[in-house]
Amino acid sequence: MTESPDSRSLVSASSQLNLMEIEAIDDKEFDIPQVDTPPTLESILNEPEDEDEPFILEDTCLLNTENIDAHSCETSSLASSDSGDRTHLKRRRKAVETNATVHGSVLRRNVLKGISAQIVSAADKVDAGLPTAVTVSNVIAVGTSHGLALVFGKDQNQALRLCLGTTATGAEYGAVSALSINHDCTRLLCGFAKGQITMWDLANGKLLRTITDAHPPGTAILHVKFTDHPALAVCNDSGGSVFELSFRRVMGMRTCESRCLFSGSKGEVCCVEPLHAGPELKDHPITHYSLLAMASLTKILLIGLKPSLKVWLTFPYGKTDPASVPLLAWQFVAVQKTINPVLAFCRGDTIHFLLVKKDESGIIHVIKHRQLQLSCDLISLSWINPRTLVLMDSTEKLRVVDRPSQEELETVDMAELQLVYNSSHFKSLATGGNVSQALALVGEKTCYQSVCSYAGQIMYLGTKSVHIMTLRNWRERVDHLLKQEKFMEALSLAWSLHEGTAKAVLGLFADPAKRKGVVADKMVEILLQYVDRSLKKCPEQGKIQVMEQHFQDMVPVMVDYCLLLQRTQIIKINCFFFLVFQKLFQAIGPPLHEGKPLTDEHVVMGNKLLVYISCCLAGRAYPLGDIPEDLVPQVKNQVFEFLIRLHSVEAAQEEEVYPYIRTLLHFDTREFLNVLALTFEDFKNDKQALEYQQRIVDILLKVMVDNSDFTPSQVGCLFTFLARQLAKPDNTLFVNRKLFDQVMVDNSDFTPSQVGCLFTFLARQLAKPDNTLFVNRDLTNFVYQICEFMYDKKHLYNKIVDCYLKDPLRKEELFNYIHNILSMPGYSSEEKQLVWVKALQHIKDLVSISSPKTAELVAVHFADEVQSIITSLQDDYLAFQFLKCLLNPSFREGLNPQTILRLGPDLHELLVDLLCQFSPQQVTAFLKTSQDYRLEEAIQITEKHKLHEAAAYLLEKKGNVQGAFEVLLQAYQSLVWKLHCPEVQSARERALKELTMKVLNSMSSFIAPPAIIQRILQDPVYGKGKLAEIQGLILGMLETFNYEQTLLETTTNLLNSDLHWSLSHLRKAVSRGLHPRQYHCNICLQQYKRWQESEEEIIIFSCGHLYHCQCLQRKEVGVLSERQYSWSCYKCTSNQGSRPADRPSAESSRSRSTSLAQTKVTSAHRGIVTEAHGRKMLTEATLDAQQTQAWDHFRTLYRGPSRLAVLTELTHSHGNERAGFSNPVHPGTGSIYHSENFQLKLSPPPLVEE
Repeated sequence: MTESPDSRSLVSASSQLNLMEIEAIDDKEFDIPQVDTPPTLESILNEPEDEDEPFILEDTCLLNTENIDAHSCETSSLASSDSGDRTHLKRRRKAVETNATVHGSVLRRNVLKGISAQIVSAADKVDAGLPTAVTVSNVIAVGTSHGLALVFGKDQNQALRLCLGTTATGAEYGAVSALSINHDCTRLLCGFAKGQITMWDLANGKLLRTITDAHPPGTAILHVKFTDHPALAVCNDSGGSVFELSFRRVMGMRTCESRCLFSGSKGEVCCVEPLHAGPELKDHPITHYSLLAMASLTKILLIGLKPSLKVWLTFPYGKTDPASVPLLAWQFVAVQKTINPVLAFCRGDTIHFLLVKKDESGIIHVIKHRQLQLSCDLISLSWINPRTLVLMDSTEKLRVVDRPSQEELETVDMAELQLVYNSSHFKSLATGGNVSQALALVGEKTCYQSVCSYAGQIMYLGTKSVHIMTLRNWRERVDHLLKQEKFMEALSLAWSLHEGTAKAVLGLFADPAKRKGVVADKMVEILLQYVDRSLKKCPEQGKIQVMEQHFQDMVPVMVDYCLLLQRTQIIKINCFFFLVFQKLFQAIGPPLHEGKPLTDEHVVMGNKLLVYISCCLAGRAYPLGDIPEDLVPQVKNQVFEFLIRLHSVEAAQEEEVYPYIRTLLHFDTREFLNVLALTFEDFKNDKQALEYQQRIVDILLKVMVDNSDFTPSQVGCLFTFLARQLAKPDNTLFVNRKLFDQVMVDNSDFTPSQVGCLFTFLARQLAKPDNTLFVNRDLTNFVYQICEFMYDKKHLYNKIVDCYLKDPLRKEELFNYIHNILSMPGYSSEEKQLVWVKALQHIKDLVSISSPKTAELVAVHFADEVQSIITSLQDDYLAFQFLKCLLNPSFREGLNPQTILRLGPDLHELLVDLLCQFSPQQVTAFLKTSQDYRLEEAIQITEKHKLHEAAAYLLEKKGNVQGAFEVLLQAYQSLVWKLHCPEVQSARERALKELTMKVLNSMSSFIAPPAIIQRILQDPVYGKGKLAEIQGLILGMLETFNYEQTLLETTTNLLNSDLHWSLSHLRKAVSRGLHPRQYHCNICLQQYKRWQESEEEIIIFSCGHLYHCQCLQRKEVGVLSERQYSWSCYKCTSNQGSRPADRPSAESSRSRSTSLAQTKVTSAHRGIVTEAHGRKMLTEATLDAQQTQAWDHFRTLYRGPSRLAVLTELTHSHGNERAGFSNPVHPGTGSIYHSENFQLKLSPPPLVEE
């Protein structure tokens, strides 16, 4: 069943590699067959040579491979590549085909709805055009036919981040025909249909370069791609030529240099693909060569761009369909413990693979692997991982192919995508269609810019949507089959994962032991689902042989897989359990539900079922033995889950709920409850089992309530069972009281012994001193229900009223009970009278429970007793609550029209009085809505309680408008008097003073203190008082002044220190001597002479260049200033790209071309006799005009203000027209605090280059 250790040597060796999820290639990659016995030497010598043996190009520089025939190597057959171990076929009687090839759904297809919707919206609303190209990295970029590039995020929101370009430039450049993002996702290259190329900054959307001369004009850009080198890219135009683009930045200017790599006159290239390596492979020896693969119409070229241009390989296609599209794709693959790039290329239906590697001696090898022959014409080729290819044929169907085994794993139809084709760019329609017929024919099916891959994802661009394909992990593939109820296929796929023979596996451990453990657990889960589904599909009709045949087809599958997984305990627990349950319920269920008598065979089967349930719940095996201890909880849970199922397998619509428990109760109620009672004895510390126990008790009560088929004796058995369980000291059950109550009401034929048993049980519980059941379960409620039941039997309905009042959970139900007794027929007048009297006696309790319901009950049945009820309440608040509900107009409108409620005005006036006491804000509203009170009495009541608004309303309603006005006026005067009382006035003055102090403290930071003090003294409030009141304000202003003065002095000292340091270093730099680089003039190239008869002036600049003064004057590089003649270095200014004569006089501002200090050297003749040598004289160091101006500005900028200037500034609340200090200020303000230059500069002194 498993492979031999020798046959799995490469797999085990490769599985130890952990290189960023790059999987190792197994022995099938090299067609190594798996054998049971090793071959002998004689058999090896007699073996014919394998034509698929890879060839090695030892010296690719000398070897011309253009004559290699693409069909010289035959493709290995699919069967030969999948020759696995056949030892497992020795089992002749096997129900499971473990060697069957099942792959399931390999690809996960997602539609990027956010991006798709925005593409369609941009085309409709802003005329962005249809999508033409896509590329993906950390962002997704989509080009449009109107020259825009839309950049989207890859997060869940898929928000539009950048919109690059405009429709105006799109009209000039044409559609976006190619896109490329560099490796760090900072730059985007856009190629256009009219030949232009633009580079964008993806961080801020800034246009960095517009390239118009990289290739011949009149051709469209077919491809533009970054390489791994940050400043290197390649482009391919519709003329078939390939160019290298080198990006540079010289003196702040961005440039692009173009170099032709391949001319279209030698054969048109229509596809280019540079080799990209991830961060983990950046040090790979092959990546340093910057490999580039190019596909022309006749051959494949492999070249290296670094360190110099070099052709590594040419490979012809052979005979192909002229309309077929050349395709290229790179991928790093692990082969024999090393990772090297593999190039997959094809044109038509044959895919070739080239492995590029570098040996220890440094020689580059290009090894051809076996080709892959397909039966379709391909238009797209992509790697999704090192072992799996995703291909698209000309019918727009995706084909997932495993490269080592050359097996097709899945086919996905992509017709609904409406793939975007690049035909118009290959025909160069935007530039006049000046392309060859061969390239135009190939361009009919090209979709290079519509398919891109990145980090295990392949993106496809449609006319209205963007789709992304990723590999499903192994769990998703299995679950996808389970959702379709393909259990056999799911088991077969899981077994291939278990054995390591599955293809395109993702997310599984490489360690065989861990892999088998995880997959085995998943297979057990599948088997349990398979058993459950088989039970649901079990035939409901027919002979027992049909059911046996159904299970004979199902059981061997489970048994075989359990044996393969060595999980035999699953067979004992699950299969037999479900088989027995299903068979027994199918046998005894129909006769019980149809009311037919059970045969002896049915009785025996039912008893066996009860025994089997008892054994399983007790942890014993049926019929003998014990269940393993670790499996006992699992068995109990499965039995309980089966019993409490809401419906049976494929239940009919008319089936009642909980059929299994209902069937067992009908079969033998007492014995089934005894089985449960014995089982409950063992449930003490098992939390989940206690939950099942509570669930079963609730179901038992519900089944008894909803079904009237149970006899009183059966219900009595249920009472006895519940009484025993509730009487246990450690009881945790909670009985649903409503269901319990309904059982007692619906079953009125209890025997006295049953009721007595229940009373005895309750009495014992209530008699216990530490009765926890009484505290936790409130069993007195059960007592009241039993009393109610007994009173109902004796027609003592008035006594039941007391039961309801004493039961806290059923007090609200008392109103309905009284109403039903007094209004419904079937009760005698005496019984109704007793209930009527009992309700009047407890009217106060009824109002306390619910005053609205009491009011409704009184309005219907006690309309004539309202006055006596008010008297009996003896509580003003209760009377208020009752009358508020009874006299509410909305309440009276909701009564039955036949109900006549006549209430006198005295009750309304009583309610007005109570409203004045308990809810004064509602008095006016009640007076406006009610018309049943007397005005005089109501006015007296409102005036007594001093409710002026209500009294004014009543007076106005009476017609006494003058009286209403006087009431309101009196109320207003009382409010005004309260505001002008001495206490209120003094408090208000204190508050105003505190507020004034806060405002003045805040003003002190912005307004001069003398102005503030003068303003205070002018205020009448402080003018009459003492200055002690503003002492705190004055002290605060003085403290603020002291702080600011200290801060200003400290700042001035720091600035003076920095100024002294800067001046000393500046003086040192200016007075430094200069040493020329050469001893000749850089203009006339003649050496200056130390001994000359005539005087000659030499000028040396700080850059080291030396000139004759006359030479500089001829070149016109000097500027005549007020003090002296200022010179500029001729050579330095010439290197900056401008002629000295063309510069204005302001050229002296360019400090880099002007020397920091100019030195004149004068040679003089001292006499031949007295002086044998000439003497070099050094003149004094001087500053030019520019340096003098900079020095003045520097000195002015760092001059600190004096204290007098600061104090003078503080005395003015508003600045003068002129600046107060030497620092420059903004126009329109004279305050130093508003000056931009008035800042505390504590940065370290600048460094002056020595």
